[in-house]
This record gives sequence, structure tokens and C-alpha cells, in this order.
Amino acid sequence: MSTKRRSRLPMRLLVALFVLLRLPLAGRRRRPREVRHILVLHHLLLGDALMLTPLLAKLRERYPDASVHVAMPKAFVTLYQHGPYRVLPVPFDPRDPATFFALLALPKPDLVLLPADNRYSWLARAIGGRWIVAFAGDRPAYKNWPVDEQRAYSSTPTAWGDTAAELVDGPRPAPYRVAQWTPPPAHEFALPPAPYAVLHVGASTPLKQWPPQRWRELAGWLDGQGIAPVWSAGAAELGQVAAIDPTQRYPSFAGRLDLAQLWRLLGGARLLVCPDTGVAHLGRIAGVPTVTLFGPGSALVCGAGDFWRDSPYVAVTVEDFPCRDQNIQFFRSIPWMRRCERLPPDCVDPKCMQAIMVVAVLAGIAALPCSEKDRA
Repeated sequence: MSTKRRSRLPMRLLVALFVLLRLPLAGRRRRPREVRHILVLHHLLLGDALMLTPLLAKLRERYPDASVHVAMPKAFVTLYQHGPYRVLPVPFDPRDPATFFALLALPKPDLVLLPADNRYSWLARAIGGRWIVAFAGDRPAYKNWPVDEQRAYSSTPTAWGDTAAELVDGPRPAPYRVAQWTPPPAHEFALPPAPYAVLHVGASTPLKQWPPQRWRELAGWLDGQGIAPVWSAGAAELGQVAAIDPTQRYPSFAGRLDLAQLWRLLGGARLLVCPDTGVAHLGRIAGVPTVTLFGPGSALVCGAGDFWRDSPYVAVTVEDFPCRDQNIQFFRSIPWMRRCERLPPDCVDPKCMQAIMVVAVLAGIAALPCSEKDRA
């Protein structure tokens, strides 16, 4: 089977054609007085997609009777099967023209929200979006031309999920509760005996990987506390688990679970420890006590913020790390932002992750508040 990635060109041609077809009907655009149909349009990674939950919660509070569709990568649709906040997932892939027609078949959206990449404003216009709202400052400028309303990105340090919710007028949404998101159905697999802790060692970049000897030390400490450690990682990260646990002392679920099964594994866990990656945000959704290790990323931007303030979650990081000195978020320059998006070979020695010691992680575990399940 060919591994060649499909081109975005067919989708771009479709978008251009439908924008041109709508030009003769285009008059002065006005924000609709009545909002009955809403579309949130993105193609983000898992963690960024889940961090949009405050926006979904606020939409439901602000527009209780509106239909809310969320276009997202196909792989994530399963997580939204039960309609958290009564949103309806729509699979979207900019390399699959069929997903364009699926969006076109939806009720014409009165309001389209673009929380990240404004290039999709052209798609929103092509499918007949009546009013398009996005954050200002995206580059290059042509991405913003179809946007009807550009809102300023937060001028003060704010978690990105809380910032995304500012695309909608009104007070911040009520804090997250696990009961608001029903777990998706999962194929059966054997769960480890309780109590157990999930140590997810994979990450989107090798610069977020924690040294193997520290994972081993943490696993040994948990084992000594009577909590069985189990390994987790993606299918392409089996080598990391092998490097950490070459004798297979502890069970591994690496590469064996889909997203729904991973949710189920997390839902039964006493603890989740992982780098700043999508699984950390899935842990917050599932309600498992979570300790996240932040090296290159921002513990403020990707942390709990206001929406997850009651969740059992602790970020472990070394504040003000010298090379965490970049300020770009979704192509925008944010003056207060402090993060690092370097990749190998620009950085071959991730000192920011090496600076996180096991003792700091143990302190994070000790600082975890009780989960909703424990309080019940």
C-alpha cells in the first residue's frame, strides 16, 4: 500500500469553485439576528481539539436550542459519539473531498467559529456560512479575507481553552464535570487489575520524551506503593517502551488500543502520568487524576485554566526555562507566550525535559486533588 499523502489540491479547487458560485448572491454581510445552526471548524491534533471543550460548553449555554456541529479529524469522531454538550461531530479531512460535501449537506450555518487556523474561512464561505468569527493576527493575511469578525487574542496569560471560548460573547462557562461527557463504546479488552497507574511515555515529538531511567524510577516507586504501573504509547512508539522496560517487568498497552479503549483504560486508572500530549487532555476529559510533564510546551497555555479548575490535574515543569523563548500560537505572535516549537535537528538535547526530576513528579502526585469519583 502506498504511503504517499494525498494532496489538498482537490479540496482547494472545490472551495474556490463554490466561493465563485456564491459571489453573484453575495451582498452586504450582516450578523444573523437568530442563530439556529453553528459550525466549529478545525483540523487540529487530539490535545488541541479536546482543549476546545470550554468553547463547546459556552456555545451550549449561550445558544441552548441551536444545533452545534464540530468538524474534526475522522479519528476523533468516536470520542464525541454521545454528543457531549449536545454537539454533533462531523469528520473533516482537507485531503478528502468527500468531507467537503458532507459539510455542504449540513444546514447552512448561521455562525461559523474558527478557533485556530483561519485558512478554513474560505471553506466556511464556500459552504454558505452566514457569519464567520475567528481570532485576528493569522498569517498570511489572505487567510483572513473571508472572516466577518476578527476578535483579539487574549492580551493576558490565559489557557488556550479559555481563550477559544472568547470567540463567543458572554460569561465563562461552568467548570467541567465528568458526567457531561459519556465515554464512547469500546471494544472489549482485558483491563489490568486495580489499582493501576497509566504511564503514557509517547509524545508528538522526541523533544517531549522523558529519560527512560526516570520512567523506570517512577514505575518502581508506584509498584512499591501497591499501584501497578502499566505502559502506554502509540503504535510508532513501541521502541520507547522497550528502552524503558527491556525486561517487560510491567504490562504494556502500547500500540494496542484505539482512542475509545484508551479512554476506558484511563477511566479505571488511579493515576495518569504523561508528557504534554493529547493523552494528557484525554485524561482530563475522562476524569483520571493526571500529572503532565511540560518541557517545551507552556504549562499555562495547555494547562487546566479556568474551565478545568476543579479537575484532578497537576502540571510539572521548570518555570522560565531559558530556551522556552518562542511566542507563536497558531501562526500568531502572542507577546506574553513562552513556549518552544523547535524540532530535531534544531534541538538534539531537550534539557527542559531532562530538568524534570522524579522528585518533582512525586510532589505533583502528592498534590493531586481528589477526583469526582473519589469525592462521590
